[in-house]
Amino acid sequence: MAILADDLIWAVRLADLVRGAGAVPVSIRSMSALERALPDVDLVIVDLTARAYDGVAAIVRATAGDRPVLAVGQHDDPELRRRALDAGAGRVQPYRRLFEDGPRQIGAWLAARHAVDPGT
Repeated sequence: MAILADDLIWAVRLADLVRGAGAVPVSIRSMSALERALPDVDLVIVDLTARAYDGVAAIVRATAGDRPVLAVGQHDDPELRRRALDAGAGRVQPYRRLFEDGPRQIGAWLAARHAVDPGT
């Protein structure tokens, strides 16, 4: 699973949550790294509040490659949340929710993805 996040703290937190849910994280920090990672990952987490890349464009790219996307961002930005969902994110989780209940949230997302496509 790729984690696209340019903020070091959130990249580490997200990777820890993914490991806690039993998956293997591949941390990346740029669109070019996402391009290189897509052939080798089945799922993508995108941090929407990045400075090094456009989070919505990253969702479009990942979903164009048939990779399900979980986006994370600020709870008080409904416009960005809507844009992420319109771009193809299956879910947009606020940072706070992942901070408080991340392993369960990531685990539920993984379980739902595998229930839809048992081959992943």
